[in-house]
Amino acid sequence: MSNRLGGKSKRSGELLAQKLQSEGISDPAVLQAIAHSPRHIFIPEILAHKAYDNTALPIGQGQTISQPYIVAKMSELLIAGKRPNNILEIGTGSGYQTSILAQLTDKVFSVERIKALQWQAKRCLRAMDLHNVAMKHGDGWQGWQSKGPFEAIIVTAAPASVPPALLNQLADGGRLIIPVGEQTQILKIITREGDDFTEQQIEAVRFVPLVAGDLL
Repeated sequence: MSNRLGGKSKRSGELLAQKLQSEGISDPAVLQAIAHSPRHIFIPEILAHKAYDNTALPIGQGQTISQPYIVAKMSELLIAGKRPNNILEIGTGSGYQTSILAQLTDKVFSVERIKALQWQAKRCLRAMDLHNVAMKHGDGWQGWQSKGPFEAIIVTAAPASVPPALLNQLADGGRLIIPVGEQTQILKIITREGDDFTEQQIEAVRFVPLVAGDLL
């Protein structure tokens, strides 16, 4: 893996960050994380020439690596205002979003139901020398109760409705960034205030479904 970290990836990451800034991403920490993350190691080598395009790409197992703009946007929304010390990520996938989060907070807890993807993501994060990520092979609908409550939760696949377990594992004052819907999906921010939750709709998005159970 490490031999794929060199070359022009550093410059490509910087150019991608500049493009995302021109499209409205403004948080300096998020832009720096994008610039420093070698996206090409998170995708199949046959697609490496598209690694720094602002587009989603297939990574196998019927899953995708999200469009860099969406990764940056969700990260920016997650850390806006108060920077969270711990983040729960539902859907490790390629590990690219995980790598961005790991550069923005002290601890990331990431849940993935497909073991092969989890293994690959671990290798990528190790190649980046990121060691503040704990991973679980499990059902994202159930979150990771033993590690909560979480100051922030990010979901990288779309459930038809918000999983109650994730709301329960959100700390008071914490925020959940989640795409919700089936045919039409809306990216939402849900903020916990005691036992109450407020919801803000951000924009239409397109994610793979968040599948309950059925670990692979």
